[in-house]
Order: sequence, then structure tokens, then C-alpha cells
Amino acid sequence: MSDTEARYVRLQVELVLEISDAGELSSAALDGIAGDDSMPDEERAQAEMAVRQDESEALAYLVDPFDLVTTVPGVELIQASWSCSHTEYDPDSDEWDLYEDDETAAEEEPDEV
Repeated sequence: MSDTEARYVRLQVELVLEISDAGELSSAALDGIAGDDSMPDEERAQAEMAVRQDESEALAYLVDPFDLVTTVPGVELIQASWSCSHTEYDPDSDEWDLYEDDETAAEEEPDEV
């Protein structure tokens, strides 16, 4: 890679997940928190309270973006941040059309003669 090429890449991933079993999700997060020996007691208490109050907190605790790239060759994770929150999801809404940009581009291309 030359000095003029970008060495850093921002990878953005957006997921919408349906929680099918909130109890199972919260339980898994609480088990993970209990098993984290490096977590200070005060932080552990706050994490447990947050997980018990909100499934999105449980999910945020269980999903780690570091795991997405640890096995990708030739890259080193420099920085990561993530959040999780409830959302209104309507699969029939155009707002959630993942391929809208592709379809728009295809419609705008002139037909070949």
C-alpha cells in the first residue's frame, strides 16, 4: 500500500433484530456479566440493572464488534463503538428498503441502443 492510499476504512453495519425471547436474551447477558472477572463490582451492578430493565442493553452487552473482524486477514481494529436501541420496524415501509439505492441507480441508467 502506497503512502497516498487510504490506510483506514470505516465499516458501517446496521442490523435490525427481532427479539424472540427476551428472557433468554437477558439471562445470557446476565451470565456473561457474572462470568466477567475483569469487571469491577460497581460496573457489574450497573450492567446487571441495565440488562434487567432493557433488552437492547442485553443485546449490546452480548454483541461485540471486535468479534466481526478478529479473523479478517490484513486488518487491525483501531477503534469501535456501538449502541443498541429499540426501533419501530415496518418491513413494508419504503424507509426500510435496503436496496432502494441500487434500484434507483438501475432506473436512472440509460437503455443501450
